[in-house]
Amino acid sequence: MLWFFLGIMWLFLLFKIVFDIFRDDTLGGWGKTGWLAFVILLPFLGVFVYVLARGKDMGRREIERVIEQRRAFDAYVRDAAEGARPSSADELAKLSELRSHGDITPEEFQKAKELVLTGSGPSGGTTTATPPDSR
Repeated sequence: MLWFFLGIMWLFLLFKIVFDIFRDDTLGGWGKTGWLAFVILLPFLGVFVYVLARGKDMGRREIERVIEQRRAFDAYVRDAAEGARPSSADELAKLSELRSHGDITPEEFQKAKELVLTGSGPSGGTTTATPPDSR
């Protein structure tokens, strides 16, 4: 059981090292080729030498990669959230169109306009009830 566990751990480490070699931007093409050949042709010795020579930088590169992924995800969510929220001008144009078609009364238009301009309307997070369709 112990040898099985150690074998699984060694395979995990081998794959982690191969991925690290490909992700490392500081290594050139020949450096990557050399390390890969060393790790594949002499796996036990190659893994141990790689961990001794570049083990500290492996962790740093992994942390930098995770931080960069987090920044990219946060930027994506921020952009998506800003794009999903209609601007006040868009909301006022829709309200004006509803009023001109007779779907809402002038009083309802004024109330909704005040809500949009004060930021309490749909773009501010609070939703208002829509009037029933009068068609």
